[in-house]
Amino acid sequence: MSLKRYVASRVATLFGVLMVTLLLTIALVGSNMDIILKQGVAVQVREEIAHTPGLAASFESVEDFEMYVSDTIQRRILELGLDEPWYSPQRLGLSMYKILVLDFGYATFLTSDSGSAAVGDIIAEKLPRTILLFTTATIIISLIGIFLGALSGSRVGSVVDRITSSFAVVSSSFPVWWVGMLLIVLFAFVWEIFPARATPTIPADDPGYVGALLYHMTLPLITIVLIGFGAWAYLVRNFMVGVLQDDFIFAKRTMGIPRRRVIYKHALKNAAPPIVTILALSLSGSLGGAIITEAVFDWPGMGRLYFEAITVMDLPVIIGSTYVLTAFFLISIFVADILYGYFDPRVRTAQ
Repeated sequence: MSLKRYVASRVATLFGVLMVTLLLTIALVGSNMDIILKQGVAVQVREEIAHTPGLAASFESVEDFEMYVSDTIQRRILELGLDEPWYSPQRLGLSMYKILVLDFGYATFLTSDSGSAAVGDIIAEKLPRTILLFTTATIIISLIGIFLGALSGSRVGSVVDRITSSFAVVSSSFPVWWVGMLLIVLFAFVWEIFPARATPTIPADDPGYVGALLYHMTLPLITIVLIGFGAWAYLVRNFMVGVLQDDFIFAKRTMGIPRRRVIYKHALKNAAPPIVTILALSLSGSLGGAIITEAVFDWPGMGRLYFEAITVMDLPVIIGSTYVLTAFFLISIFVADILYGYFDPRVRTAQ
């Protein structure tokens, strides 16, 4: 199978998974979708009326105006078919279409920093901050882990190998919230180097907001890296140990190629497919597991938004956040599949 056909087949498969996920989400929410969609219609109608100058003044009484608003909402609900059961084909199609085009309606309780109740605006405000924190952390973790793992795998039984393996076990044993609280106590209260809260105190439109955000991001970034790079190094180390036993590595060494080049160019390249897969899954998994980390550090991202939405049971925000994180997870899997097929042609030829 050619690479183009392989890519097309993966796109079709993952799009099908996304559609099934949407259908299951709507089925689990069930009749609550009526509340979400009708609430969105009501908010949309009232916003349209608010942006029509002189409309309210054209009515003789407040009762007539409210009756006009109510009739407009009911007419819009009938036009969209929201008077039918949520499980009807028309309703299911409408709900899936709205979620697919990122029209999540309006939040029940939560708002964005700018005051918008639109779920799309809230997610668009929070998502870049989560991507910034966890993508940066994943890149740092992978770079440190690949270097240490390759070094340890080429020196099995050495001091470096024993320290790396021991640190991987120790770091993986501590929960991120415990390490986070410990670092907050040390760096925020004892030494007063970083702030305890990762949310900047200045408004988002301030020119110095980006610098303040990066400064507040430092402590949660250190915590995530400390927890993650040991396990990464240990996984890469085990991959390298297996690759370094292959015959072609022995042939490269007998040819007189420098040891460092054999390790970091030839052996590491052959260990790339599983490493790339873990990298993609780690990135998407870190975005999905941001709830505890962001709640501990009060980082203004998707994790804290999810936590707040669950606390107040804001269903539109929960559904929108679930869809976005699922989409990111599928995109990560897609990228991993493509890179895996690129590094190992046997994967796509077996399709």
